[in-house]
Amino acid sequence: MLGDAYVDAAVGPDDPLTRAFQPFMVSYCWGEIWTDDTLPLATRSMLVIAMTGALGRLEELEIHTRGALRNGVSPDELLAVLKQLTVYCGVPAGVGAMKVMRRIIAEFEQDAAPAA
Repeated sequence: MLGDAYVDAAVGPDDPLTRAFQPFMVSYCWGEIWTDDTLPLATRSMLVIAMTGALGRLEELEIHTRGALRNGVSPDELLAVLKQLTVYCGVPAGVGAMKVMRRIIAEFEQDAAPAA
């Protein structure tokens, strides 16, 4: 969902702390939350975007915006989430999230465009 580059970067250095921590994170985050069939992946993605945006976790918002687009969330749906986030979490959170989303959507659309 998030791509090879993210996974490679998340694994980080090969040291005892990382080797112990990574299996926990993979199991906890990806093994429990993202494999539950109760909610569609697109819905989960939109929830994570709203939460990370509300918390001002813009690096995570960037990663999950990419994942949301891969999970089939449209730019119009991202805009709807952005509006909800702005109204309920505040204009500064919305403006910060909008800047991240705009850049990631542009990158995603450029990557999806057919080569000339």
